[in-house]
Amino acid sequence: MYRTLLLLTSLFLLCALQPSMAASSKQHSPDSSSTSSLGKVDLVVVTKSEAKMVLMRNGKVMRQYRIAMGDRPKGHKLKEGDQRTPEGRYILDYKKSDSAYYRAIHISYPNDEDKLRAKALGISPGGQIMIHGQNPNSSLTPEEAQKFNWTDGCIAITNRQMDELWGSIEPGTPIEIWP
Repeated sequence: MYRTLLLLTSLFLLCALQPSMAASSKQHSPDSSSTSSLGKVDLVVVTKSEAKMVLMRNGKVMRQYRIAMGDRPKGHKLKEGDQRTPEGRYILDYKKSDSAYYRAIHISYPNDEDKLRAKALGISPGGQIMIHGQNPNSSLTPEEAQKFNWTDGCIAITNRQMDELWGSIEPGTPIEIWP
């Protein structure tokens, strides 16, 4: 797994040095339409062990996406830089249209429990955990990129899926992240 991730990192860096490839890999502009035929959802559920995100409304599954996470997806995020995605109930508290990874929706990590745990351990809990689109400098197709865990602990979906999610949630929507 480590060797594969090292190879992917090298490929990403190689593509970043080739401006023509980076420009051609951009599929959407952050200013593109954010309308969604899905309608509003009232809960987002992520199951890390299955690498999936489910969008729900009134207890009914409306949509399901395959996700990419950090290099170390097992276990709850404890500290800054641990490459893990947190587990628990959080809020999608704001949208960021100018993200380096297309669009992003911030997850309210760390919560009070996370902060207390980190303080007791004498570590920083980290932050800036988001659901976001894909790396614009990647040479991989959106479908290929979703087969690997490549984020620093965030949750990545394709840019098309990000457009749908963007139009389907309002700040304040809860997210549950399960092991």
